[in-house]
Amino acid sequence: MDWKSKRIEAVLEQALIEDKVTSDATTAITIDPSLRASATVIAKQDCVISGLGCISSFLDIFARLDKRNSGRYEVISHPEMFDGVRVKKGQAVAVIRHNARVILACERVILNLMQRMSGIATLTRQYADAIKGTNATLLDTRKTVPGLRILDKYAVSCGGGTNHRLDLSDGILIKNNHISLGGGIEKVLERACRLRKPGQTIDIEVRTFDELKTALEHGAESLLLDNMTPAEIKKAIAIIKETGKKIPTEASGGIVLENIRKYALSGVDYISVGALTHSAIAVDLSMRITAEIY
Repeated sequence: MDWKSKRIEAVLEQALIEDKVTSDATTAITIDPSLRASATVIAKQDCVISGLGCISSFLDIFARLDKRNSGRYEVISHPEMFDGVRVKKGQAVAVIRHNARVILACERVILNLMQRMSGIATLTRQYADAIKGTNATLLDTRKTVPGLRILDKYAVSCGGGTNHRLDLSDGILIKNNHISLGGGIEKVLERACRLRKPGQTIDIEVRTFDELKTALEHGAESLLLDNMTPAEIKKAIAIIKETGKKIPTEASGGIVLENIRKYALSGVDYISVGALTHSAIAVDLSMRITAEIY
């Protein structure tokens, strides 16, 4: 993750502006402007950490927003502490040494983002562990919080998942509504084959074996098998093999922790799970702040 990229910095800066961190009314009247403090980020539950790099980025952006509090700072973590690592309840994740006012102003924004990202990474790791030893690859979806997609998807990668499309320009995926509005599988595939750009693969969603056979006959190059059972997935793969074609398959819909391994053992190549980003519960992190005494 390039935390210095303009796209990510814009997201983080907006988070600080939203909280009006340079106008912290409480801190301004209660804390000496020269006081320095040490803040320890602590995991209050077992989890997979994601978002460590956001700490320094938030502090750098704060300094740009408020020149009065742009003094030196340190963000310290042990070498074995990095995004994607499992941590235990009570374990220190990172230590921030900085002006006390800055730490207090940024505390909630830092924790909010790290808690969400770590929640996604933790849930993703559970799904990834559930299909370990199979040939299936775990994918995320575009079911992310608007404005936070790049961070949500990074958190998925920290948990052992693989990123699917980042946005609508990132490949051709013909879904049910495209088929319905476009006049059917034959017509949308004909248009896609004719109008696609060089290098673009045509992926299409199918829900029945008849739709599958039609898609195979009209140029589909990758198949999203939607809301099929593991047994139906096996049958779909057998139908594809009978054609002699080698076409990637993806299972989607109705897949949860309790059944994902059955899907993985069906022979499908990819399994996409929207819950990784739309249903992850934020993990519990806290920040313990103490004054630095010289």
